[in-house]
Amino acid sequence: MFDNLTDRLSRTVRNISGLGRMTDDNLKDTLREVRMALLEADVALPVIHEFIQKVKESSVGQNINKSLTPGQTFIKIVQKELSKTMGAKNSQLNLYTQPPAAILITGLQGSGKTTSVAKLGKLLKENHKKKILVVSTDVYRPAAIKQLDTLATIAGIDFFPSNTKEKPEVIVQKALKHAKLQLYDVLLVDTAGRLHIDETMMNEIKGIHRIINPIETLFVIDAMTGQDAFNIAKAFDAALPLTGFVLTKVDGDARGGAALSMRAITGKPIKFLGVGEKTDAIEPFYPDRLSARILGMGDVLSLIEEIEHKVKNNKTNNLTKKLKTGYNFDLNDFLNQLQQMRNVGGMASIIKKIPRVSQVSSTVKPPIDDTITIRMEAIINSMTRQEREKPEIIKGSRKRRIAAGSGTNVQEVNRLLKQFNTMQCMIKKIKKGGFAKMMHNMKGIIPTKFLER
Repeated sequence: MFDNLTDRLSRTVRNISGLGRMTDDNLKDTLREVRMALLEADVALPVIHEFIQKVKESSVGQNINKSLTPGQTFIKIVQKELSKTMGAKNSQLNLYTQPPAAILITGLQGSGKTTSVAKLGKLLKENHKKKILVVSTDVYRPAAIKQLDTLATIAGIDFFPSNTKEKPEVIVQKALKHAKLQLYDVLLVDTAGRLHIDETMMNEIKGIHRIINPIETLFVIDAMTGQDAFNIAKAFDAALPLTGFVLTKVDGDARGGAALSMRAITGKPIKFLGVGEKTDAIEPFYPDRLSARILGMGDVLSLIEEIEHKVKNNKTNNLTKKLKTGYNFDLNDFLNQLQQMRNVGGMASIIKKIPRVSQVSSTVKPPIDDTITIRMEAIINSMTRQEREKPEIIKGSRKRRIAAGSGTNVQEVNRLLKQFNTMQCMIKKIKKGGFAKMMHNMKGIIPTKFLER
């Protein structure tokens, strides 16, 4: 979402690199570039004006630390002000109330409310060990109730049944009573969306709000909405006491202005980002981490947390135990490692969160994506059990069969086997203590030109 903004802001730093002091004159062009970058990102004008003013006040006359260049100092100032604009720190859900803690989810039609309910339920269950119940009050869209039922099953959380003949107020009364009797920790209520704000919709949501008295009222907003997002959010906040926002579809080609402006315009924090279609594609919103990512500085903390939550420790532990007992690393283990990498968002997602590497990856042609690992998985999946366990038996006729079964060619099969052998040798060196040699060989595991013919 922030690719263009990241590129523009990174280039502006070059305007002041090499200078010993930042003055009003040498900052003028740089701040103009920053302003243009924010305008292109669809950031609200009042937010841009205030942001530029604060950066200027912090930068003019700033003495440069001996260990930092003016460009580095400027980035530090911009990151600090970006974080402040977006809320300075993470705003967590407030669940400190007598169970069940009711969370009301609102928003316009098509913003991703129903999917966000399932994602949030899964997050609270897996990361916070909560017993979750979800319910839909969208009696106007026949598929809405079934959609939430299906998503709840995929997410592994409980669904309270409802139907289109019931009134939303009656549905939430029943769901709240059931949640209390069955000792649920959290009740997530999905509401009906509309194509625009209307009085009927607002009165209905107000009625639901009075019945469940939610500890959190979250407004789901599409990152691609642009400047209209602020007017919509303010209208809802005037009708309901909103406690925060869930910004969805940030993995798309939205320009990012909503994320940078929402807190400054409404005074309410963004609490979560929807980063994909799957039920685990949601992450807490950290302004400081996002500002670092926008400036091309990576986001290692988010990457570590993602690995902790999504990598299956049982498989990792089994591999570790297997290697310690002297068994060889085979293609089944290699396939498992590829799948684990995809679980945390794939190669492109990982690279974006690694400092410096994220800046280099945008210049790589062709760009790094998950096509490489998908084709590698297809090749291994086309092998027999014996071939995975004993790759050395894969010769000419077997290679041709595997290539045909995976939709690749013999050259790609050969390339994968060569990369596997490199990784197998690395693991042997690790067991013998040859860490330095292992690091040298690391660059040969998955080259970016894997698919070049």
